[in-house]
Parts: sequence; C-alpha cells; structure tokens
Amino acid sequence: MRILFIGDIMGRAGREALELYLPKLKRDLKIDVAIINGENAAHGRGITEKFCNDFYSYGADIITTGDHIWDQREIVKYITRDEKLIRPANFPANTPGNGFYLHELMDGRKILVVNLLCRVFMPPQDCPFAKMEEILQEYKIGLNCNAIFVDLHGEASSEKMAFGQHFSGRVSAVIGTHTHIPTADAHIMNGKTAYMTDAGMSGDYDSVIGTKKETSIHRFLHKTPGEHFIPASENKMLCGAVVETSDNTGIAKSIEPLRVGDVLSEAIPRIPN
Repeated sequence: MRILFIGDIMGRAGREALELYLPKLKRDLKIDVAIINGENAAHGRGITEKFCNDFYSYGADIITTGDHIWDQREIVKYITRDEKLIRPANFPANTPGNGFYLHELMDGRKILVVNLLCRVFMPPQDCPFAKMEEILQEYKIGLNCNAIFVDLHGEASSEKMAFGQHFSGRVSAVIGTHTHIPTADAHIMNGKTAYMTDAGMSGDYDSVIGTKKETSIHRFLHKTPGEHFIPASENKMLCGAVVETSDNTGIAKSIEPLRVGDVLSEAIPRIPN
C-alpha cells in the first residue's frame, strides 16, 4: 500500500498548496490513500466543514487534526457527521467525534488511521501510549487490517521517538505533526515501522512556523503581545512523506520525505513503475 501523508495545512497558503499539488501527486506517485493533517487550515486555527469538503475534492481520504481541532466552534457538530475527520483518540471518552478510522480501499484492503496527542509541553490529556495499546487490542496488522498509520501530534521529539520505538513492528507508520518543521530522520525504525519525527507544515515557509514573521519577531524582541498571529500567505509549500507497506504483513517497506513548492529545497519521492 502506498500512503501519502501531508503535514499541517497552515492557512490559505497551505490550502492553496494542497489544491495545486495533491491531485497530481496522488496520480503520479500512484497513491492508494492520502491522509491530510488539517488542524490549522482555517486561518491557522482549526478547520471548518467547507475546508474538509474542499480537501476531499482535491483527493484527501482522511483528515487528521490535533490540539486546535475545536478552535472553529462549528466543527463540534460537524465532526459527529464526518467519520473521516478524526480528532486525537486520547481525548476524554465523551468527546465528540472519533480518534481513529478504518478506511477501506476499492480493492478491499484496509488501513487504520489513528490520531494521537502527545503530553510533553502540550495541553493535558490521556496517555497516548495507553490509548494506542487499547486500540491495538482490536486492530492488528496482517490480521484484520493491511496497515496502521499513526499521526502523532506533539512538541517533544523524544516523546515521539519513544512512541515509535515502543510500537515498532505493531504499526506500519508513525509520523509526527505540530512543530511545523520537517525533520530529516525519515527511516524504517528497526526495519519494521516507517518513522519521521515531524512531517512539517504545508504553507508559507517565509514566516515563523507559518505566521507572519514581523509579528513573531516583535514578540521576541519586545516581550509584548503585539498583533494577533496571522498566517503568512505569499509562498506555497506542501510537506509530508510517502510510505509504502507490505499488504500481507503491514510492515513498512520504505518512507520518503515529500517537499514541493516554494522556499524549501524540494524532495520528490520516486515514481513507482
């Protein structure tokens, strides 16, 4: 199975980059399933029903999120109607929506997509390790699903790496989101699980993690609030990774970084035969 994962869509620049590049990437790279983190799509904070529908029309199959999932209040009701829009699974049990989704391809293959929120330097929530163990009681690669993909939304690289090591061989891929900076550590962890600490954001990199640089610089120089953070929107960059897994075992065969657009050096995964 060939899985395309796109990191945090940040504001208008990220949305436009997705519209511009996703259809061609999905076609040219022979992608079976496209997973998009959309938690910053709505002006940098949250996501709306309209943007979800836009992303599906571009070719997204599942939309993951993170700690900003509730920033747009309308999403509280919408998420109960859209099972392909998932929020972190380690939120309290009575939280609206679902934390994972079992997606079935046209040919019958199945991929479980799980969204989890880390705890270090993040808002308090249940343990992501314990929640993943609970999910794995029901779903197992090579038995009732062909792949398990985890979007691990968090700040600390150590927590993400520890999670990847702990679940190595039991999930197909663990790719981090949230920091908006793509890391250079994409590899097959222990020869079993595709891993990358952070996929990076999709948006304008002539910025400070996607926001207008002048506002962030002002806050660091003067230690006063200044203007509200506004997403930068002059350049367009799409960042993420392509993972290939074995349909029989669910074990990862390869992971390749993806960067296409302006500002950052491009990284285009190989085109399969």
